[in-house]
Amino acid sequence: MELFWILFFISVHPLVCGQGVYAPANAQIVHSGAACNVKDDNISERIYTIREGDTLVLRCIVKGHPRPQVRWTKTAGSASDKFQETSIYNETLRIDGIQRVQGGRYYCKADNGVGVAAIKSIRVDVQYLDVPVLTVHQTIGDIRAGFYHEKTVFLRCTVNSNPPARFIWKRGNRTIEQSKDNGVDIYEPLYTQGETKVLKLKNLRQKDFAPYTCQVSVRNVCNIEDKSVRFILTNATSPPMIRLSVNDTVVVDPGQDVLITCEVTAGYPPPNVTWSRYPGPLPLSAQVKGTTLILRAVTPGDAGFYNCSAVNNVGNPARKNVNLVVRTMKNLTFQITPDSNKDSETIQMGRDLKLSCHVDATPQDKVNYTWYKNGAPVYNTDSLILLRSDPDMAPGTSSLEIVDMKFRDLAAYSCVANFPGSRVPELRVDVNISQNGVYPPVLTVPPGGQIVNVREGGNADLVCLVVDGKPRPPVLWSRTEKDLLMPSGKAVEETPDGRLRLRNISRDMMGSYRCQTAPYNGLNIKRREAQVQLNVQYPPILDPIFQDVRSKSNQIVTLRCTVMRSSPPRLTDIRWLRNGEFIRMAMPDLKETPELRFKLEPTSNGTYECRVSNSAGTSTCRFNVSAKPYNAEFYFDTPNPVRIQKGNNYSYNLQWTQREPQATDRIIGYWLSVQKENKVLLSKQIDLRGIEPEKGVLLSNTISDLRIPLFYEVRLAPITTFSAGDYVSRIIQYSEPYTYPRSSDHVCGFEDERICGFSQDRSDVFDWTRQNNLMQNAKRSANTGPETDRSGTKEGYYMYIEASRPRALGDKARLLSPLFNVSSVRGPKGSRRVPYCVSFYYHMKGKHIGTLNVLLRVSSIPPVDSVVWTKSGHQDTDWRKAAFDISPSGSFQIVFEGVRGQGFEGDIAIDDVSITIGKCKQENTVANAGKTVLIGRSSSLPLTRWLTFGLSCCLSLLYR
Repeated sequence: MELFWILFFISVHPLVCGQGVYAPANAQIVHSGAACNVKDDNISERIYTIREGDTLVLRCIVKGHPRPQVRWTKTAGSASDKFQETSIYNETLRIDGIQRVQGGRYYCKADNGVGVAAIKSIRVDVQYLDVPVLTVHQTIGDIRAGFYHEKTVFLRCTVNSNPPARFIWKRGNRTIEQSKDNGVDIYEPLYTQGETKVLKLKNLRQKDFAPYTCQVSVRNVCNIEDKSVRFILTNATSPPMIRLSVNDTVVVDPGQDVLITCEVTAGYPPPNVTWSRYPGPLPLSAQVKGTTLILRAVTPGDAGFYNCSAVNNVGNPARKNVNLVVRTMKNLTFQITPDSNKDSETIQMGRDLKLSCHVDATPQDKVNYTWYKNGAPVYNTDSLILLRSDPDMAPGTSSLEIVDMKFRDLAAYSCVANFPGSRVPELRVDVNISQNGVYPPVLTVPPGGQIVNVREGGNADLVCLVVDGKPRPPVLWSRTEKDLLMPSGKAVEETPDGRLRLRNISRDMMGSYRCQTAPYNGLNIKRREAQVQLNVQYPPILDPIFQDVRSKSNQIVTLRCTVMRSSPPRLTDIRWLRNGEFIRMAMPDLKETPELRFKLEPTSNGTYECRVSNSAGTSTCRFNVSAKPYNAEFYFDTPNPVRIQKGNNYSYNLQWTQREPQATDRIIGYWLSVQKENKVLLSKQIDLRGIEPEKGVLLSNTISDLRIPLFYEVRLAPITTFSAGDYVSRIIQYSEPYTYPRSSDHVCGFEDERICGFSQDRSDVFDWTRQNNLMQNAKRSANTGPETDRSGTKEGYYMYIEASRPRALGDKARLLSPLFNVSSVRGPKGSRRVPYCVSFYYHMKGKHIGTLNVLLRVSSIPPVDSVVWTKSGHQDTDWRKAAFDISPSGSFQIVFEGVRGQGFEGDIAIDDVSITIGKCKQENTVANAGKTVLIGRSSSLPLTRWLTFGLSCCLSLLYR
């Protein structure tokens, strides 16, 4: 794909045709946010520098037809991964309050389905400067000595910044210079996070006990002010030490209050004590009073590690942790394990039997288990063995082993779990051991329950019943496929009655489910299991869901509706409808792809539906069949569509292409309508005069007598020999020409958002504002500022400075013109300098009006500014005109500088700026005041000078 396209036009009155369909090209990223600087690096990539917290605005300007879709992405992810409420499918990417992590390389990608997508990148460099952190350290060998007196001390200053910060150390108010003080050493340590500078005080002297300041600076980049931190070093300076009022682990019952005091035992300056918790923040009910943490009526959710930290920036912070454990107890279960050595599944006399008891508790190792036989406590004997923690079972499980079971061992056994001395209620489980009271379970699926069919969105129960066995254990459900979870999100789900209840079933829940007897609350033997198949039924999935079908009149049209998937796969019915009414036809073959063929006549236009059904429901393919032509597609990349006309009017060159012109009957013309606020101003038919549109060929029509600076809605619809297409609409609006205007009475009225290439000076205090009467604040000051633009229209724009708060006396706002390159223009005979006429209108009404200065900025290193025009104080209630000559020595800019006066009634405005080659003429000959350079009044120029000077100015605008 080439970067530049040249369009050749063939004149066909009143239209112009040319090649119009092309892939996106000339992608360009421009900015309109709070940029500090925009420059190109060595690989010709633009770098956008912005201060953290400012607003980033990037606009991707791209050409292509049909109009490309623009998508913003960022290195290592989509722009949407980084920013909320930001449209990444838009020409403009806006990020309010940009943060440092949002810096990086941004790409705009434009694609319209033709050729290769256009991609352009820009690197965003976020500038910031944090407040520095100053810490004081001693040498390791001096920890137990008399601390800082006559010892070596290190003052470490660390800061995060971009660009890298410059450090300045001060003792008192005097800057420390290493070359002039043998007792200090300033260096940058290795392997540190952030930027760090260390001030080393060697063998402390008396004068070293003083206030120290670490000042960091990024040299006012992006107007970021310097930051500093101060520390007073004394002979009492020492690191913090703390101790806690409780042990490392505190175990409490739910509902108790907990008080933990973090006592500071040493440290100067006095340390700052803070409490934190892991994981998560402190509970909402937590209170911190001084160094004491208070937790009222704790719950299990309050458990965790609580950390006390004491910091005074001397040495390392002092930290102590407390593990708070809140007692809980739930889910007491039992197991009956027959003699495992004999592979037995029943209770048999003369064999061993184990009863096990487990509870989920915190802390697990503090649980006490007590066993009872027929209500009496059980003690260790030769035939009854108590295991406090059974190694063959899950941790925290207690077991009672019955050795060589006798008839006397048939009894009711109970297991009681509790926390000794705790208010947490104990839990109890009873197990009746008898010859007929314990036998293996039988798991079965009810008849017809092996396969469950349910419609998508419905409810179903999967059933596995324990029909026999004592005691009867719960049933555990899982998916047979290893990686699939249950609908609840768990790997295994317990059901006490064996019924798994599923609600709002979706097709991803389809599959095989396994049910098993649980190994607890029953016999601990080989699990019984079964499977249930869940089939989810849904209506057929069809393609296409919707299709727009266009055809020439009296041609055969074929509509196909393809069945992609269906559950169940067997179809029950296929029906075709036209405009909601059934089409009488033979019953289609349910095994074939549904198809409808017919001749397109005037009566057969309309909406067609193919309804395909199975036992789960019906789905529909929809077709819009018509002989109407496709819509026109507006062309948005017309070069210089606006032309200035007399009487403050303009014309607009509207261009478009016709989508698929051969798909329908021959297009003979277009209906064109121009509207303003729903009022039709123009309605006419454009006759093609026998010329048939071609795919990708531009069509054009000039709309005249449009009012500057108003915008209009344009509607366009194609016409064929039999019908008319649908209207498409777009907004056209006036924009300032960026090249030599063809009209001699053109000036820059700031009617376009691009404000003729003017820009705000980033080194001033505040900005000029583009405004018109309709945008004015209703609460603005009534005795200052213009009511309309210079021409007297409320819609017209102008530039002004707002004098209200927070503006102060002397605040300046500067507006910079584009850069004018004078190297290609010669001066009058005998003179090396070219004269220029600068003219504009100004409005300075109000008792607090300050000063309006016009400066000539000549390009040099550094640039040179000189005042060429100035006015101060109240001038008039109306607009007034100023005009003067300049003769710059090189490439130059015009700078409009507004200076705020004594009060809020001091708004200053400018409008209709003109910069022309040649000296200013008398008022009655202003219309022929010379040759316009970029903005202003023009007469003819030789074509070579026109191209050379216009290109230099436009390139200057493009890269500013």
